[in-house]
Amino acid sequence: MEIGLYGLGRMGANMVRRLVRGGEHRVVAGNRSPGPVDELVSEGPEGAYSMEEMVEMLSPPRVIWTMVPAGDVTEQTLLKFAGMMDEGDILIDGGNSYFRDTIRRAEMLRERGLRFLDAGTSGGVWGLQVGYCLMVGGDRVAYEHVEPALKTLAPEDGYAYMGGAGAGHFVKMVHNGVEYAMLQAYAEGFEIMQKSQYDLDLRAVSHLWNQGSVVRSWLLELAERAFERDADLSTIRGYVEDSGEGRWTVLEAINEDVPAHAIAGSLFARFASRQDDSFAMKVIAALRGEFGGHAIQEASTKYPEQR
Repeated sequence: MEIGLYGLGRMGANMVRRLVRGGEHRVVAGNRSPGPVDELVSEGPEGAYSMEEMVEMLSPPRVIWTMVPAGDVTEQTLLKFAGMMDEGDILIDGGNSYFRDTIRRAEMLRERGLRFLDAGTSGGVWGLQVGYCLMVGGDRVAYEHVEPALKTLAPEDGYAYMGGAGAGHFVKMVHNGVEYAMLQAYAEGFEIMQKSQYDLDLRAVSHLWNQGSVVRSWLLELAERAFERDADLSTIRGYVEDSGEGRWTVLEAINEDVPAHAIAGSLFARFASRQDDSFAMKVIAALRGEFGGHAIQEASTKYPEQR
């Protein structure tokens, strides 16, 4: 099939490569800046150096897959493409958009005669090698039209239709919320071991746990790689960002009266990681000193080194 992919960041560029290597598709690659396009065209796709050029290079019914940051960038990209495309063309948002925005956008594009899919895309930088897990919502007929591309992008059984508009992004949102909690559980477990009386080889523990244990996973394989490169992670600052999906998952848990303890806790732990000296912890220390006479460390006191 014929497909344009716009947004050649870490995932978008590798998705183009996987589509090209599949050998069954004509792929047009586009990006806001020309550098990533120049880099890719030598590997097989055709290059589009503007959104207008991408639309012109594709035959109706056009299929354009966007991989751009969530929020206003996605909104403006979809609107601009919609203004140049024809009735019956298909737009796909493969980024991590909030599913309620996706529902609104689907209706807006439907009114313009366009078909819209939201494709929750998981796989990160490993997707080129192992494939992308694709959670797709929106127009069912459009899904069936683009299924050959989905099959190339995904591993076996790695793509599925989730339901109406927003369903793909909703499932991907919850997926990322679960990911937050899994990462937090592993992190806490490794810290308990790192601070114990035993001189444990955490790389070896990671490897061992992956040999038939209940907690074996791909994340543990990655932990083993990380500890192999840096046994005590001394080169890494414990600062963790969040890209929004964990917050949205907690909001939906509140909306649906679901007690999501682990996901909420893991989100708040990320907030805590960004505070060098938490004011909240200062308040607790001050109150403990007031009501219980507990010792208070002065602000200039050096924290004891952790091994």
